[in-house]
Amino acid sequence: MIWYKEIDKALCDKLDEGLHGKGSLMKTLGIEICEVGDDYLVASMPVTPDHHNPIGMLHGGANVVLAETVASYAANFVVDTDKYYCVGQEINANHIKAARKGMVYATAKAVHLGKRTSVWEVKITNQAGELTCISRMTAAVVERR
Repeated sequence: MIWYKEIDKALCDKLDEGLHGKGSLMKTLGIEICEVGDDYLVASMPVTPDHHNPIGMLHGGANVVLAETVASYAANFVVDTDKYYCVGQEINANHIKAARKGMVYATAKAVHLGKRTSVWEVKITNQAGELTCISRMTAAVVERR
């Protein structure tokens, strides 16, 4: 297991509420952590007209928000958050297949876990398990002061 400490739904729900407890972009878009494996994290997001681009498919930016969310959560779950926190430093995405309805699922797996950075691959699939987007995010590991 790569996680620094146990991850549960209550912890994820608390993070979703944001620093001041008034919500976050994750709440706005309906992103939820739905599975924790020994070395991966899965988040889900509904695909609704509110998430569409002008031509009726999931906006590419929503894919990127989903990918950065699950990778950022994962990056923070592998460090001692009393001493460090992680933030997205770079992200890219290749949009492969349109999603128009239902749910999409983003699975983050570590490519590199270092002292100052971590790199995460995120595969987003639709309900049929088809790859709709692939992303890679680099997180900076920042020491708390």
